[in-house]
Amino acid sequence: MNKIGIFLSGLGLAMFSSISWAQNSVCVFDLLGKSGESYKFLEEWALNTKTWGNAVKLVAYQDEAKADQDFKDGKCDGVYLTSMRARYYNKFAGSIDALGGVPSNEIAKKAIAYVLDKRNNQRLNSTLNQQNYTVGGVAQIGTAYIFVRDRKVNSIEHAKGKKFAVLHYDAAQKIMVERIGAIPVMSDISNFVRKFNQGEVDIIAAPAYAFKPLEIQKGLGNQGAMIHFPVINVTADLILNADKFSPNFTSQSRQWFVKQIPKNFAMVQRLESDIPARYKMTLSKEEKEKYQKLLRDGRIELTKQGIYNPTMMTVLKKARCTVERTNFECSIGGE
Repeated sequence: MNKIGIFLSGLGLAMFSSISWAQNSVCVFDLLGKSGESYKFLEEWALNTKTWGNAVKLVAYQDEAKADQDFKDGKCDGVYLTSMRARYYNKFAGSIDALGGVPSNEIAKKAIAYVLDKRNNQRLNSTLNQQNYTVGGVAQIGTAYIFVRDRKVNSIEHAKGKKFAVLHYDAAQKIMVERIGAIPVMSDISNFVRKFNQGEVDIIAAPAYAFKPLEIQKGLGNQGAMIHFPVINVTADLILNADKFSPNFTSQSRQWFVKQIPKNFAMVQRLESDIPARYKMTLSKEEKEKYQKLLRDGRIELTKQGIYNPTMMTVLKKARCTVERTNFECSIGGE
């Protein structure tokens, strides 16, 4: 090849490289848009991507359904969603948020680190409708606690007949609400707290992340309470179009997320401590065990239905019983 041919070939490669570089975009869901903690967290991630072979442009969304749909439509190469919605792409990672499966931050740390370990590389890949997906990271949003407009609703029995907002795309929530005899009210992540604050529902489950920005105290008023019992551990998953990112990029992305675990949980603990103590209500030992048994039965049923990943259920049980060996479930099978 003559010098002109070599020059043109090199120019073509450079142009192709720059086009690929510019096309990598990630849709990021955060209730607060660019001012939210999740978006700021992804900004730090994006700064590091240049050293992994891709520059990434973030696009903020305050509507999670829109972010998800734009990703499906190919308008972005990756998407950052709550795992309840991201479970569609990967049940293994998405099952960290199984009802009652992760009752403490200590177990949540272990679960996230385990999921992103290289031994699970294959489990983090999936193919849906001839499209290849991979999990680029998992981050903690926080434990979801039950908020009630009337603190007299302090037991499973008292929840019967009460209206409970559930995310319409998460079958697990609807099934569990029905199991306790409450009335599920189909909602979205963008409006479930508003329904609570306006009295359209009596009960919601939400992490501390939502307390201040969504003004949950308005729904609590003088009679409401936050039942200090972990129902769901809420995480966010970074789902990538596997054909747009190299395996090396994905591997380094996961490693970055693991390194952020201490910082991530420090943020969660700060937000939880910001909730005024006057709203917090603890359950009796007997009530806690009732909830634990109810959630356990629900997890087993939902796993049989294919909603939760069975391998992850086994991993989470081992983690729970390592931390709390005397728990009733540790002497029985089923998960």
